[in-house]
Amino acid sequence: MTDLRSDLIATARAMQPAGLNRGTSGNVSVRHGDGFYITPTGMPYDRLNADDMPLMALDGSWQGSRKPSSEWRFHRDLYASRPEVGAILHAHSPFAVSLACLRLDIPPFHYMIARFGGDTIRCAEYSIFGSESLSTVALTAMAGRKGCLLANHGMLVAGRDLDEAFALAVELEELCEQYWRASQLGQPVLLSPEEMSAVLDKFAGYGQQ
Repeated sequence: MTDLRSDLIATARAMQPAGLNRGTSGNVSVRHGDGFYITPTGMPYDRLNADDMPLMALDGSWQGSRKPSSEWRFHRDLYASRPEVGAILHAHSPFAVSLACLRLDIPPFHYMIARFGGDTIRCAEYSIFGSESLSTVALTAMAGRKGCLLANHGMLVAGRDLDEAFALAVELEELCEQYWRASQLGQPVLLSPEEMSAVLDKFAGYGQQ
């Protein structure tokens, strides 16, 4: 059986080649029992080993030799309020950050917006990193969604496992880039509420065997 901590490290290390991250910014976590493992604060991902992964409880306490990411609060609060969530990824990817710095929701310019659970990708209000208030606004933006932008900060996604969380992050960054590029040429033509509703219905059973 694969150690979840090794899978967590592999996901964290995959972020930079995928264009999601540079240096030690961003963080990843995976649910484990009644708590979760999370990447430690301020450590390069290529130097991590399994023993560096703090194990956090939902009361905010943690075990291990390394301090958890400063953003542990929105990880904890998402796990506590969303039992279907098994992994969470936060990144400072360039196109997501660019739109987040404009504090823009991403409208339904492309049907793949529906992959995140609605007809927009919301941008959460600004709050300082690592704060309880950031967790509060992030959870509001994530209500009924698998991803959001964090104003003047980055992106946040939540999946059923590490593979889905990583795939959602890559997809969200791609959508941010596509929206940015389309906006350089003019005003993107948006799908109607009826068109997006049809996509959401179709996505409800998409890919299920």
